[in-house]
Amino acid sequence: MLSLYRPGRGVLHRMPAGPKMLLLAVAAVGLASLPTAGWVAGVCAGVVVLAYVVSGVGARELGRQVWGLRWIAVITAIGQLVFVGPEPALANTARVVAALLIAALLPLTTRVDDMLDALERGLGPLCRIGMDAERAALLLAATITTIPVLARLGAEVREAQRARGVRPSLGAGIVPF
Repeated sequence: MLSLYRPGRGVLHRMPAGPKMLLLAVAAVGLASLPTAGWVAGVCAGVVVLAYVVSGVGARELGRQVWGLRWIAVITAIGQLVFVGPEPALANTARVVAALLIAALLPLTTRVDDMLDALERGLGPLCRIGMDAERAALLLAATITTIPVLARLGAEVREAQRARGVRPSLGAGIVPF
């Protein structure tokens, strides 16, 4: 199974998967519940930097994650600017990006098997109402595996198209998938 895990000795690396999932979810919900004021962007940036420092994955990884989210941030900001104005757009975009950056810490600091075991244990009580915890964990495993594979395939397709001199277009990008 494909893993995004980066070995390390940070606080999040040493934390068990279940409490880590809960902590990161609480942090994301906490950021989402902040008001739509301009200062929220600073709070979001501070929380993310603190989380990455505490996690031990480092500034380089934070930069890599931010770069990977650049288009999501731009598209979110443009959409928000159209509908809600500059200050709420800044706050909302910062919250979305911060939540995604915090969520990215989970696979970086936790082995996939540990995440799946924790998820299966956490969903266990829902078996009483008919939910299959093993199937849900398998679905998560398939998702965790598929998304990076598709991202890598997309990057390889773009690189091959550039090497052949193909102009970027929606059709040329989608057809290989």
